[in-house]
Amino acid sequence: MRFIVSVLAGLMTGVISAWGIGGGSLLVVYMTVFAGVSQQAAQGINLMYFLPTSLSALYSHKKNKLVETKLALYAAAAGVVTAAAASFAASGIDTSVMRKIFGVFIILIGLSEVFRK
Repeated sequence: MRFIVSVLAGLMTGVISAWGIGGGSLLVVYMTVFAGVSQQAAQGINLMYFLPTSLSALYSHKKNKLVETKLALYAAAAGVVTAAAASFAASGIDTSVMRKIFGVFIILIGLSEVFRK
C-alpha cells in the first residue's frame, strides 16, 4: 500500500510540475512528512526527479523555438556550480536545521506567489 501511495504522490507532483507550480517542492514535503525520508535524501531524490522532467520540458521548449541557447548554456553552467556548492554545504547541516531552512524557503515562495502581480 505504501508503494502505491508513493507512486500516486509522484504522479500527482509530476502533473503539478507540468503546470509549472513546483511539484518537486511538494514531493520533498511528501517524502519528509509522510514517507519518513530524511531531508537530505528527499532533496537528492527531488534532484533525480527533476532531471527527466526538465529534459522533457527543455525538448518541448526548444522544439517551439522558445529557448535562447547561449543564455541557457550560461544559466546551466551557473546552476551546476551552485548546485555542487549547495550540496556540499547541505551535507554538513543537521537535518532539523535543514528542515527549518526549507520550511522558511517554502513559506517565502508561497507568499511571493500569493502577492506577486
